[in-house]
Amino acid sequence: MDWDKLRIFHAVADAGSLTHAGDKLNLSQSAVSRQVRGLEEQLNTNLFHRHARGLILTEQGELLFDATSAMTKRLDAAAARIRDSEEEVFGELRVTTTTGFGTLWLAPRLSKLYDKYPDLKVDLMLEERVLDLPMREADVAIRLKEPSQADLVRKRLMTVRMCLYASSDYLKENGTPETLDDLTKYRLICQNTDSDQVGAGLSLIQQLMLHDVKSLLTVNNYFGVLQGVLHNLGIGVLPDYLTQDFPDLVRVLPDVQSAEVPVFLAYPEELRQSKRVAAFKDFVQDEIITYRKQLKES
Repeated sequence: MDWDKLRIFHAVADAGSLTHAGDKLNLSQSAVSRQVRGLEEQLNTNLFHRHARGLILTEQGELLFDATSAMTKRLDAAAARIRDSEEEVFGELRVTTTTGFGTLWLAPRLSKLYDKYPDLKVDLMLEERVLDLPMREADVAIRLKEPSQADLVRKRLMTVRMCLYASSDYLKENGTPETLDDLTKYRLICQNTDSDQVGAGLSLIQQLMLHDVKSLLTVNNYFGVLQGVLHNLGIGVLPDYLTQDFPDLVRVLPDVQSAEVPVFLAYPEELRQSKRVAAFKDFVQDEIITYRKQLKES
């Protein structure tokens, strides 16, 4: 098949419009239309349903778009490896991690990475969904569990636990609980049990719910839980990596905690020689070493 026609088809399918695809490719609408028609004639099938509001892929078009999407990602990977053959660290690095870890631990530390590599462009994707690294949905992932995808380089970074925290002001006003049964007198702030979260955190929340908690605030990520705690709304279930950056947090019921949660950094095998990935990995490892030292000193 003609690669130019496939490239133009992919742009049209992605944009859903001949005009928008033409703008992206710097081609006229008629030129784009001719290439798509030519590909359809070559394959002897219709790739799009055409209507006044745009184009919709047919079943055959969906199959071809899946194939061109995979080809595009492989080409992007090849281009990344070529760029990484340069000695300088530059270009885009797509990093995915959870909303909580990315917002509360990683993002506040990125200035040190930019200070060292000012030409690096980090695209930080914060979501609970596990992105497909081999298909290049992201270059690097930091996850609070070991990645299960094949063909990944994995590095265990540290472990965290979910614990109970409150603000000093909240405890001054409401007192400090001494047993789990005392939680009936306080408001508990935690992730919703239906939201995506690590199993250890979910198990701890379910255990706490058995103690007749009467006042409850649930949020779908740890950033929201932290905001509730900092604004004196109650006692929150939070990861222990927050204590260094939020010194006003006071741990309550110190014997109550989740099982250890491993934190892994992972990236595709094909990026093993990537200088951008290596720079990011070294940065994260250095920050974790600093974090551990400060915890021991505190």
